[in-house]
Amino acid sequence: MALNVFITGASGFIGGSISRALAADHAVLAMSRSASSDEKIRANNASPVRCDLTNVSAEHLSGCDTVIHVAAHVSPWGSKEEYWESNVVGTEKLLLAAQQAGVTRFVHISTEAVAWHGQHMRNIDESEPYAEKTPYLYASTKREAEKRVLAANGQGGLRVVVIRPRWVWGVGDQALVPEIIGMVERGEFIWLDHGKYKTSTVHIANLVHAVKLAMEKIPSGECYFVTDGEQPTYREFLTAVLGAYHVKLPDKSLPGWLARSAAFVIEGVWRMLGIKKQPPMTRHAIALMACEGTLNDAKARRELGYRPVITVAAGIKQLVESSSPS
Repeated sequence: MALNVFITGASGFIGGSISRALAADHAVLAMSRSASSDEKIRANNASPVRCDLTNVSAEHLSGCDTVIHVAAHVSPWGSKEEYWESNVVGTEKLLLAAQQAGVTRFVHISTEAVAWHGQHMRNIDESEPYAEKTPYLYASTKREAEKRVLAANGQGGLRVVVIRPRWVWGVGDQALVPEIIGMVERGEFIWLDHGKYKTSTVHIANLVHAVKLAMEKIPSGECYFVTDGEQPTYREFLTAVLGAYHVKLPDKSLPGWLARSAAFVIEGVWRMLGIKKQPPMTRHAIALMACEGTLNDAKARRELGYRPVITVAAGIKQLVESSSPS
């Protein structure tokens, strides 16, 4: 069944990939904040709609029956106000616009971080409670956004579903690979606890597949972890991904506890001095690499029929091919 879809974040890696995949079978409108975003959106066979999360209205969603909400403030540094306005208030405004426009399906891209306050997460499933106290602004605001999405389920005929990916990667990534390559070039990359902790990941093709399943089945008011079905260590995963770009990661390592303490002090100094530029270490980035983060996606497999459509090895092969001279 062809749907009329409105998507946010469609000029980015995740939203653009979802938009491109859906445009083959559905009519896709995409939130656009600039002329450069218009170009990216059109390149993915979608139609740009000039608005943002501060002013989105029912008029922008006119004729749409489905919303896929990807956009979020994901920067590792920023003020509480920046995170709150984008992730919480922006989601509230989009939900209201969707209800007023008669949208019936709302797929929200969330994160496993809604349950994280800096602790190890080992094979957790959706029964894991929210982290009600967390020092990470991204985690706390995404938690509040997710709560609001779930609370809107059933209001005005709106059915919502939440997808929680972790560590999205693949060809076209605009965050993971460029950031690490930059750190290596600046001599800043260092392992924490030798990169020994395990992590779940989700290739962009697997995430797109999960979103399509959720959009079609729309199991009302449910949350789902989705993963690649593998649990490599950070060292195994990052060595393979960066190796595809012919980047050799150094062997230097610091104890996780020491790096966490340093990041805490550095962030405190930056905020005390009102420095807006991102500090060399952030608590969120350091804690992420100093913790195990593995997810159990059995619920998505059972209820959505989800299965990874690409393996980690095949995804690495794609990266190799994309980085090789044509």
